[in-house]
Amino acid sequence: MSANFLLTFDSYGITIHSCGFREAFSKLYHFSLRTMNRIWPVTYDSVALDGIFRRSLPKKEIIIWNYSQADLERECFYMSEMHGNLSISSENIFPIIKKWMYSDQDIFIRELVSNGCDAITKLKKLEMMGEYQAPAEETDGTEGAGLKGRIDVLVDNKAKTLKFIDNGIGMTMDEVDKYINQIAFSGATEFLNKYKDKTDMDQIIGHFGLGFYSAFMVADKVEIDSLSSGKDATAVHWECEGAGTEFDMKDGDRTRVGTEITLHLNEDCLKFCNEYAVREVLEKYCSFMPTEIYLKDVNAEPPKPTKDKDGNEIPPEAPKPINDIHPLWAKTPKDCTEEEYKEFYRKVFRDYKEPLFWIHLNMDYPFNLKGILYFPRINIEYETIEGVIKLYNNQVFIADNIKEVIPEFLMLLKGVIDCPDLPLNVSRSALQNDGFVTKISDYITKKVAEKLSGMCKTDKENYEKYWEDISPFVKFGYLRNSKFADKINDYILFKDIYGKFLTLPECLKLDEKAKEEGEAAETEEKAAEGEAAETSEETSENKEAPESTEETAQAEGAVDAETGESVEAEVVAEDKEDEEEEKPETIIYYVTNEKMQGQYINMFKEAKMDAVILRHNIDSPFMQQLEARNEGVKFLRIDADINEAMKSEETEGETESFKEKAEAIQKVLREELKKDKLEVQIQKLNNEKVASMITMSEQTRRMQEMMRMYSMGGGGNPDDIFKDEEGQTLVLNANHSLVKKVMESPEDKNSKLIAEQLYDLAMLANTHLAPADMSRFIERSNEILMTLQ
Repeated sequence: MSANFLLTFDSYGITIHSCGFREAFSKLYHFSLRTMNRIWPVTYDSVALDGIFRRSLPKKEIIIWNYSQADLERECFYMSEMHGNLSISSENIFPIIKKWMYSDQDIFIRELVSNGCDAITKLKKLEMMGEYQAPAEETDGTEGAGLKGRIDVLVDNKAKTLKFIDNGIGMTMDEVDKYINQIAFSGATEFLNKYKDKTDMDQIIGHFGLGFYSAFMVADKVEIDSLSSGKDATAVHWECEGAGTEFDMKDGDRTRVGTEITLHLNEDCLKFCNEYAVREVLEKYCSFMPTEIYLKDVNAEPPKPTKDKDGNEIPPEAPKPINDIHPLWAKTPKDCTEEEYKEFYRKVFRDYKEPLFWIHLNMDYPFNLKGILYFPRINIEYETIEGVIKLYNNQVFIADNIKEVIPEFLMLLKGVIDCPDLPLNVSRSALQNDGFVTKISDYITKKVAEKLSGMCKTDKENYEKYWEDISPFVKFGYLRNSKFADKINDYILFKDIYGKFLTLPECLKLDEKAKEEGEAAETEEKAAEGEAAETSEETSENKEAPESTEETAQAEGAVDAETGESVEAEVVAEDKEDEEEEKPETIIYYVTNEKMQGQYINMFKEAKMDAVILRHNIDSPFMQQLEARNEGVKFLRIDADINEAMKSEETEGETESFKEKAEAIQKVLREELKKDKLEVQIQKLNNEKVASMITMSEQTRRMQEMMRMYSMGGGGNPDDIFKDEEGQTLVLNANHSLVKKVMESPEDKNSKLIAEQLYDLAMLANTHLAPADMSRFIERSNEILMTLQ
């Protein structure tokens, strides 16, 4: 017996109605319907379900004719195990696309324009392969010219619509059914697969088949009117309400090949009916897309003709595209002029200060990457150091400063990078972080390092001019990126106290030269001791000769003391530890404040010594990194100690006397100044005009700087470390008359005043005195002046 069965299915299950036979199936994912031993093809919304009825389907009816109850009972069954494909309900995924996939609402403009660009690119490829010939009205009018791609964006604030029109490949009804009605079915991917062996398809933008649905973020209703470029194609009209997933599709009336998408904007998104708001979004995302884009307000009055000075009518200018389809980075460096680089910089970054220089990136293998990185001119004293590097994918803007691609230290630069091979996520707003991205980042780092090192080698004069501006980039990069540090190590510049620029190797040679001069001077002093000492040495050696001979004889042939027979002697050499010889330490002196440390700088110059200037906050960790990466290199601030070259020679007696006097003065100062940790030394300095100096050990200074940075967030005055006497040493010049007076009678009232004054004067050479200390200093100065009356 056969019967007609009515199957009703909704979100709860399938109900079969026939001849009083009724059975409900509630677990649809365990249900399969077969007829004649094959899966019954059931079609819903033009999507073949292949007989597997899925959950969450809207209410609908299907009648299967001439199907027996026995067949139904045999073919309809529950399964304890099942193998199949994951299914996605459009009703469930649609809210995700509309609300969560894209981080910015305005991104729908980028997606729809990108789809138009892809449609035009596809048609141009077909034209190149001889499968399509553009009509004359779609070209630039010249003979043999190909398709002239164009995208029009029409704003209508009265109708509350936004239109996107392209003259690309268009779609048939079947293609709309496949590419639009099936979510995440990428027409771009299918086109690539179909023609991958025939032509280069690097310019295709889309990949995921989801960009179109971003329109529903802002629209209550979306319409598509399209005409395919295929022969004898029929136009198609498609529309869908944004609230649900039901659509209507029928033959359309479009006569021009291409596609027109109309968005009926919802009340919350009427700002996109404003021409200026849409222009701002287009300039943000589409400024360099490969197809000309025109924006028009359909309600705006057309421009009126003007007249020249002779009264002749001048027609209005033709509309201009809002984008540049041939961006500068897409050209080869040899085809770009200096003015073009500067103009591009001004246009993209709205910065009218000329950049210092730039790096043009152009790589085809193993990945495709092009771009331009600019080193901007920055006043680091008054401006926030913050750059902008714009990331593009096939000339489509993705985002600013994506840290996975741009090394952190290069975020201080400005530039553009276009990499079609970037592994973007579905929304094209971020990257899938993988090893490929790391390779891109490493390549960019390498090219920047090569540019800087090459400039230092071949154009050092300009490199020196730029150094003050680019040093923050280089130093920050040295701290943050080991590969960059390795490549730039020998091309870091240091400005010395004479105004010259030196590389690190040149700084190290200065220290070696100073050591050689010191050794030569020491050799001359020894030679001045005379020949008498040398003769005395020779006599001493002769006296030891027999002993040495005896030792030699014993070593060559030892004799037993009892028998007198010679025995084989074993020579035991002294044990020497097999230690690696330590690399000699090379000192580089540095200055942090030329004004406050002027006294020390003058002493260095008198001693014909050099020091480099490191005045910025980043220099402290930078020096430590330099020391860690360059064995044997040590940085010392010029006031960390008194160099031997600045001292006069002292006799052994003077040294002992100075030590005793220093202890007495130290006791007095500790009591008067209430500084229990203050150390006092007396030394003979070459410069007799310098009475006193304050030194602080490098280790103590760095420790205090680190504590200050962590406790104050890096703020404060770096010279405030002198407020704490920890590690301070007051050096008094024994060659100065005031110091001599204090040394004669440390306990004398006037000597105490002078000693305190010498301490404050030494402090003033390094930092500002505290208010209370400054008041006492002024009172004491007046008191000392009174003694001169």
